[in-house]
Amino acid sequence: MAATYTDSNFETEVLKADKLSVIDFWAPWCGPCLALGPTIDQLYKEHEGKVNVGKVNVDENPNLSITYGVTSIPCVLFIKDGKVVDKQMGLAPKGAFDKKIQKLMGN
Repeated sequence: MAATYTDSNFETEVLKADKLSVIDFWAPWCGPCLALGPTIDQLYKEHEGKVNVGKVNVDENPNLSITYGVTSIPCVLFIKDGKVVDKQMGLAPKGAFDKKIQKLMGN
């Protein structure tokens, strides 16, 4: 199961992390978000220890949504060295995420 990030742990767990972070901004009432959930969990399992993969519930953590300009969900941000380096808007197949992760990790 993917990690859960919040307004209180985001800086420590994501921005100060020494690895790529893949963060899914979602909400429990969002159909496409729920459809993307299993993909995010699968990415977490496949990249555990190499990439931070987690979720931010936009309803419970509005400050993060505002900070990163998330106005439409699902929105997956790729964060490296404390900066957003790529993003994926809307529902996408797992392969799209795999490609971005490989590219950003330099593989």
